[in-house]
Amino acid sequence: QVQLMESGGGSVQAGGSLRLSCTVTGDFYSNHCLAWFRQVPGQEREGVAAVDSDGGTSYAASVEGRYTISRNNPQRTLYLQMSGLKAEDTAMYYCAAAKRHCWTFASRPPRASAFTDWGQGTQVTVSS
Repeated sequence: QVQLMESGGGSVQAGGSLRLSCTVTGDFYSNHCLAWFRQVPGQEREGVAAVDSDGGTSYAASVEGRYTISRNNPQRTLYLQMSGLKAEDTAMYYCAAAKRHCWTFASRPPRASAFTDWGQGTQVTVSS
């Protein structure tokens, strides 16, 4: 089993930046796909970005060019650098792990149903 824990959320003004981190423990292997999702109450969980073990990435159109996902396998840490934040980026952000490479999934980034392990989330609030 894989355990994930997010940190780095908070409140920021529109146009600002935040960096989220996610530490991974347990039965984790470097070939696992890692991703960030976000969810607003009453809406479905939305895929934000995913990163493969070789550094290959995919992004939702709504964040491309503003967000950067990265991972450090030896340190078992996933990151999400967010800049140019907008009010509509306000959400609970979750990191997730899937026990296969990101490129094996049809969707880019992969859908939430593809992921088996989840963190508890960190809130990001952007004020306009």
